[in-house]
Amino acid sequence: MKRFPVVIPAFLAVISCGLGLSALFSGCNSGKMETLTVAMVPTELNALFYVAEGQNFFAANGLQVILKEDYDSGASAAAGMLKGETDLALAAEFPIVRQIFNKNDIASFGTVAKYENTYLIGRTDSGIKTIQDLKGKKAGVTLKTISEFYLGRTLDLHGMNIQQVNLVDIKAPDSEKAITGKEVDAVATWEPWVAQITHRLGKEVITMPLQGGQYAYWNLVSTSGWIKKHPHLIKRLIKSLVEAESYLAGHPGEAKAIVRKRMKFDEVYLEIIWKRYQFSLSLDQSLITAMEDEARWMIKNGLTAEKQVPNFLDSIHENSLKAQKPEAVNMIR
Repeated sequence: MKRFPVVIPAFLAVISCGLGLSALFSGCNSGKMETLTVAMVPTELNALFYVAEGQNFFAANGLQVILKEDYDSGASAAAGMLKGETDLALAAEFPIVRQIFNKNDIASFGTVAKYENTYLIGRTDSGIKTIQDLKGKKAGVTLKTISEFYLGRTLDLHGMNIQQVNLVDIKAPDSEKAITGKEVDAVATWEPWVAQITHRLGKEVITMPLQGGQYAYWNLVSTSGWIKKHPHLIKRLIKSLVEAESYLAGHPGEAKAIVRKRMKFDEVYLEIIWKRYQFSLSLDQSLITAMEDEARWMIKNGLTAEKQVPNFLDSIHENSLKAQKPEAVNMIR
């Protein structure tokens, strides 16, 4: 789904400050407006960004934020950021692990959501009723994303490995077409594609969760070099997102309405999936634990030439978040 960049209207904050209408905003910024570009896939995981946009928190904090939403996964968004297409990206932790193994300069300075939304959908006419039935079958998955890891880890837990399945690299937006057209026997993908596929195919498919109660982490990422050179921009960004988090907690109905309108979701559907997410800024030790688990899985399956799990704390920059929300940082160094 092609999206055009969205420019958050900075002029609103400038006008309001000039007129003294500070009550309309959460603190006018007397400094010059600065631009920040963010690579992202269109998803409800960006809720804090959409709320900050909708409530003009970015503009009030002196930021003109350009959301580039023409990426199909967090992995492709992170790759685009590393190519210089944007300043920042939003991605799950698995692409961070991959890029670190690839010796690329990438770092996280905050998690904006924890989530559980990845499923395996199998065609019943392909004989798929359990995970073990994937053996020798074609499974569509967006390679290099966290769905690849969750599929592989689930196979491991059921006495199989990912080499026993014929993986077909399919972008998440194309997963419905692939399984409906019987190009594959199953797909491992995430919402909203899961709901669209199950609604369309009904009893023709069986749906199985892949995360097993383990949250994934939606992270603010950039290069370490960029983060170190732009502490003032990160401070403004974090402040805006903290304000968005507070608004979401105090006005859940209004926040959901912002996300629902942005994503063009049905109200019933949003209520069903909303409980699978935690929208809160954090940097938890559990993020490091998840990255280490994913690194070991990559090493075991020969997806990297490296043999040792890196020290992922070297790729975490917690000072900006700690300065504005100290209770959100729980890392052991």
